[in-house]
Amino acid sequence: MILAVMASGAGSHVASWLHPATQANAGIDIRNHMRVAQLAEAGLFHLYFVADTPAARTNNLEAYSRMPIFMNQLEPITLLSALSTVTSRIGLGGTASTSFYEPYNLARLFASLDHMSHGRAAWNIVTSANDYAARNFGQDKLAPHGERYEQAIEFTELMLKLWDSWEDDAFGFDRESGLTFDPAKQHAVDHQGKHYRLHGALNLQRTPQGRPVIIQAGASETGMDFAARFAELVFGANSTAAESRAFYDQLKARLPKFGRSTADMRLLAGMPTIVAETEQEAEDQFQTLQALIQPMVGRMRLGMDLEADLSGVPLDEPVPEELIPSSANLHKKFFDAIVHMIRVEKLTLRQMYMRYERGRSTIRGNPQRIADILEEWFKGDACDGFMLTFPLLEEGLGCFVKQVVPELQRRGLFRTEAPEGTLREQIGLARPVHPAVAG
Repeated sequence: MILAVMASGAGSHVASWLHPATQANAGIDIRNHMRVAQLAEAGLFHLYFVADTPAARTNNLEAYSRMPIFMNQLEPITLLSALSTVTSRIGLGGTASTSFYEPYNLARLFASLDHMSHGRAAWNIVTSANDYAARNFGQDKLAPHGERYEQAIEFTELMLKLWDSWEDDAFGFDRESGLTFDPAKQHAVDHQGKHYRLHGALNLQRTPQGRPVIIQAGASETGMDFAARFAELVFGANSTAAESRAFYDQLKARLPKFGRSTADMRLLAGMPTIVAETEQEAEDQFQTLQALIQPMVGRMRLGMDLEADLSGVPLDEPVPEELIPSSANLHKKFFDAIVHMIRVEKLTLRQMYMRYERGRSTIRGNPQRIADILEEWFKGDACDGFMLTFPLLEEGLGCFVKQVVPELQRRGLFRTEAPEGTLREQIGLARPVHPAVAG
């Protein structure tokens, strides 16, 4: 199985920074990132991943001051470039939005990272999902969901063309002839589209992987079509193995429409994880973190994903039906989960925020229990591996590497060494053949 870890500051739990076992400012400490990346690499993980949004929140600051999500963290490509110098095998993936970059800039940044890391870069494509980011770039609010994906298709197609600006052997640095490159092997991009105009070539030779691995995590119909068109590594957020398997089957069924096969895609299931020596210790750790959630934070998190103002709803009463929007414009899966708790389970606001985890529930238990769950999903064709998040990142990852990795290896489910090679080679993806060679 493929294993990735999401780097999330002190941890993935909303109250992780309050826990005494964490470093509160871990998200901006490069030494912390270096330790965690090296720990994941020592545990033979395939990918170190950094999520991002290009914005700080500018209202509800009293609540956000108690939940420092995305409020104080390093820019991903800068961070991953630094990590490329202290790691040698683990993949380095980061988020960048098609809504707020130009294709040329982003293609150059990720191509540089792929060269610096000797072929370990991965780009997580997002269209962004909050208006804080939009206002940083001259927009009052994000474009509608469908329009953002339309723009993202054009953007990504340009990225692929720019990464193919040169054939693999274009730069020969032939001192005898005096040529650094073969002029016939440049393939300039000439594009006049709805969202972008571009004429030029990337001023960087083709990368070790041909192009960085492309990651995507959209769960809507539009998002799944986008993934089937471009994604090589998909992040899933399904709650059960059966749901994940059904989601993966839907993705695979869409691939032929875009001239792709199942060999071109891998699915990593999101898996929040707490591992301890005993089941009770793991449960105690989880409940300790839940008790640290501040009511103001719980209310805001629900309102953010429901896309509704819940400030006037008493904590111990249900959310009124009239506050539920007719549809989601941001994260449909999270929106639907909250609506289900309101309409079907009839939970109070407090009960909802104590349960809500923005994705699947945290699995917790001893090493054997955790390995059992991962084996069930993996052997049941629900995924090709896991995007692991840890409520207490450094401590949780350390426990997983020390206790769960050996158990997975004992069962023949995880590799026992990480050979040299690109990220593509590590996760079984083919290196893209240059279009000029492919014909």
